[in-house]
Amino acid sequence: MATQKKVITKQKTSLEVNPLKPSFDFAFERINYIWMLIGLGLLALGYILLIGGGSNNPDVFNESLFDAQRLTVSPILMVLGFAVEIYAILLKPKSKFDKDIQE
Repeated sequence: MATQKKVITKQKTSLEVNPLKPSFDFAFERINYIWMLIGLGLLALGYILLIGGGSNNPDVFNESLFDAQRLTVSPILMVLGFAVEIYAILLKPKSKFDKDIQE
């Protein structure tokens, strides 16, 4: 009689990790990057509003140097941009374990 050999293959589950392939965990999640982009947008807008108001003739004084756009709006946007960046860095998204407990 011919004996048949059974080949038993073990299926890998999602919990098993291949020791040859390193697993990478990113420092931030998607929501952190979204907040960072919002902060960068605020910073860019603040710097753009700060530009302009020059004069071609150095002997002529240009009053646009003291516009409210340059003195108040632009610095406020820039401070908000830095605050949003700090928030994005310090934001800790809920872990998967916390989400499972709430459900």
